[in-house]
Amino acid sequence: MSYGNHLAFDRDGRIGIITLDNAKGFNLVGSDFLYELEEIQKEILNDHNLAGIMINANGENFSAGIDLKFLQSVSSQFIMDNLVWLQNLYSFWQELPIPVIAAINGLCYGSATELILGCDIRIAAENAKFSLPEVRFGLSPDMGGTTRLTHLVGIGQAKRLIMGCEEIDAEEALRIGLVEILVKKEALNERAMKLAHKMADFPPAGIRFAKKGINLANESSVQTGLLFEQSQSTFCCGTEDLREAVTAFLEKRKPVFTGR
Repeated sequence: MSYGNHLAFDRDGRIGIITLDNAKGFNLVGSDFLYELEEIQKEILNDHNLAGIMINANGENFSAGIDLKFLQSVSSQFIMDNLVWLQNLYSFWQELPIPVIAAINGLCYGSATELILGCDIRIAAENAKFSLPEVRFGLSPDMGGTTRLTHLVGIGQAKRLIMGCEEIDAEEALRIGLVEILVKKEALNERAMKLAHKMADFPPAGIRFAKKGINLANESSVQTGLLFEQSQSTFCCGTEDLREAVTAFLEKRKPVFTGR
């Protein structure tokens, strides 16, 4: 279902599919794009049957990033009034308790790179190219770019990409850890959907706590992470789904999970 001129949202079973859908405009990020994204996120939160999200794009490019006409109209007052909301739009993927996979082809610049940084797994086609050119325009990434990229690839690579405005190809993105999987262009969406459906079939509590635990470990001390593991294990070992998973494995049958 189209949400306007920029995004579409469909479902494949229990997987929600967000498609950047304005290929003629290079899937640029502007105010309409962001408002449409917010509406889709509201729908995701209200759909408790969803077990995964895949973000992809129509056309030859994922997104060329921010619409410079939109950037031209932005003032300091606008940023003070709206930046927390804008950051939350991209943080949404990291906080969502189900897996979020980005399937990236062609150009993935600026704000588009910040968008995928909030996702759990990034799969790139061989033709993908990445760049964070904000410094060239007199500012720095402000929707998670300096924060999440540094966590993901390390301080040196983050400085090279952000301060140097260097473009990298898909192979280099894989090498430095910006993406996790590299595939041929024609296999991109199939690979992303296969992984999304695989994770959707796992017990919901296992996925939810695994995601929370990994995110927490990336942002805190070892002791904090271990304490979280103690809490989640106590909860999970009391669920019906854990017993069903073990029983089904021993009985060599497909498990049926209820989320309890």
